[in-house]
Amino acid sequence: MTMEERYMNALIFDMDGTLFQTNLILEMTLEDTFNQLRETGEWEGATPIETYRNIMGVPLPKVWATLLPAHSQQVKEQVDAYFLERLVAHIEAGNGALYPSTLETMAELQKTHRIYIASNGLIPYLKAIVDYYGLDEFVQGVYSIDQIDSMSKSDLVATIIKDHDIKSGAVIGDRLSDINAAKDNGLVAIGCRFDFAQEDELAQADVVIEELGELLMLVEKSVIGD
Repeated sequence: MTMEERYMNALIFDMDGTLFQTNLILEMTLEDTFNQLRETGEWEGATPIETYRNIMGVPLPKVWATLLPAHSQQVKEQVDAYFLERLVAHIEAGNGALYPSTLETMAELQKTHRIYIASNGLIPYLKAIVDYYGLDEFVQGVYSIDQIDSMSKSDLVATIIKDHDIKSGAVIGDRLSDINAAKDNGLVAIGCRFDFAQEDELAQADVVIEELGELLMLVEKSVIGD
């Protein structure tokens, strides 16, 4: 098999809870946001950290629909913008981190696979992570759910496949939307048993890993086409 043929196989990574340890900046960002709401008289009581963790990975409009169901659309849009601003600020301040061995694993994987990111995160947020950690050295495309009218991870992955003429490969992620995106597009579904993963969702993956370095072994065993 030629190197050109090997590069036809792609690995499409989720970002939050897969490459980036969102939990490290989640609590402080959500606290920032709800402090702002408290200051403007739009919220009373504790910040709903646990509720957010339970829905981690869904697009932000769905987050605010869950956390702020009684608030106006105007307030939700203001909260959305502020939350994104604080996320980026915390990333640029170095308060987050990639999962262990992320860069080393990607450095090896890029030798035989094209690497993409498909995320429910918004473009400025994804750009902040990619820029801060130098992921652009390994990643050939970063796609945000904001680019898809349907807000569907499956449709987002389908766009990547179409744009880059992908014939085979895998989607790597920690939530059911990632697993479904793989299966809906005829790719291998690799579940990550990381911070926000749920066992009932991981049970639907083709393969489950405990840390990103295991992907190298899967490639060697041809679990992911090569």
